[in-house]
Amino acid sequence: MRLSNYFLPTLKENPSEAQIASHRLMLRAGMIRQSSAGIYSWLPLGDRVLKKITEIVREEQDAAGAQEMLMPTIQPADIWRESGRYDAYGPEMLRVQDRHDRDMLYGPTNEEQITEIVRSAVKSYRDLPKLLYHIQWKFRDEVRPRFGVMRGREFLMKDCYSFDLNFETACRSYNKMFVSYLRIFAKMGLKAIPMRAQSGPIGGDMSHEFIILADTGESRVFCHSDYFNYDILNERVDYQGDLEPVVSRWTDLYAATDEQHDTTVFEQTVPVKKRCEARGIEVGHIFYFGTKYSEAMKLSVPGPDGNLVYVEMGSYGVGVSRLVGAIIEANHDEDGIIWPESVAPFMAGLINLKPEDEKCNLLCKEIYEKLQTNNIDTLYEDRGGRAGVKFANMDLIGLPWQLIVGPRGAASGRVELKSRRTGEREELSTQDALERLHGLC
Repeated sequence: MRLSNYFLPTLKENPSEAQIASHRLMLRAGMIRQSSAGIYSWLPLGDRVLKKITEIVREEQDAAGAQEMLMPTIQPADIWRESGRYDAYGPEMLRVQDRHDRDMLYGPTNEEQITEIVRSAVKSYRDLPKLLYHIQWKFRDEVRPRFGVMRGREFLMKDCYSFDLNFETACRSYNKMFVSYLRIFAKMGLKAIPMRAQSGPIGGDMSHEFIILADTGESRVFCHSDYFNYDILNERVDYQGDLEPVVSRWTDLYAATDEQHDTTVFEQTVPVKKRCEARGIEVGHIFYFGTKYSEAMKLSVPGPDGNLVYVEMGSYGVGVSRLVGAIIEANHDEDGIIWPESVAPFMAGLINLKPEDEKCNLLCKEIYEKLQTNNIDTLYEDRGGRAGVKFANMDLIGLPWQLIVGPRGAASGRVELKSRRTGEREELSTQDALERLHGLC
């Protein structure tokens, strides 16, 4: 994509309303613009990142055996009255009426909706288990929306729902999601630590939050530092087999948010040199809540003996839009964003330092065409202007690699290759630079 044709309204100064790094940088990098309090338009650069994250989530949920569907954003109040949550949920629920005076709501979550769907379709234990998920926009009317997309009112969410005949198979579904979540966050370049958590208004007995460390995190976290040596992507995962050993490995060590923290246990079980105390950001939450909704909404099936059994359920959420902010909180410096390669909006930025120079233009044109041929997503800075401004903008938007072409280098067929993460620059021949990028990407 040529920057001369791309819609990228960057800002030079920090917006006064932005309190944390991700909010400042997303506004400055032209990723989002506020529509109203806690509601944002996602501009082309932000939308590309959102789609990269969505595809990673989709890939790993599919691998775990979950099936994607799409549910309505506007839900009837009646199914929420069945579960008892319509009046209990609180003012965060946006309640509306249609033209026929029927009570409706903008879905903050979809437990009721999916339970009603499965209730109408599943008639036998032979139809179970089922893992169903969706990725769509939801709404919670936060009293104080803040921190940009980290705590907005409208947000893109992946929710998966499990339906099982008994506790044993429900635990298998829970473990599938547990492992899937570890892999999702690892593929995004994040180290997410699972921590036992309270289930909140969704309910349930078994629950884990997935937390990444960041100075601006909402919660204090306490954990064993060995977690940072684990790499789920190097572990063999068989979703059809027994995942308990994998789950146990990731839950045996101490890890807790401040709500669940036990100082005595922490000090007794974690050596001083292994203790980690920091702040963290929740990026995913999984719940097992048994028959909380199936009993309330009369979701039952005949079991093998013919007796009716209430279906065991679980809910598994990933804040897709929230993840954009969380990734930035964990990957930035004073100059801007530093994208992990798997979620970067473009892999490389090609900078033409002097578009009016014929040799610069010819070499950039050649490089750009070869990058496209090799399927390396590239943002080509082909506009006029000062070199310092171009460098600053590229650092701000945080593409993993920069290819810098100036008149001196163009005359000899050489370019500079810069790593955004390390800041290291290397002068290479055009061919070597392209081969290096191809190998890295």
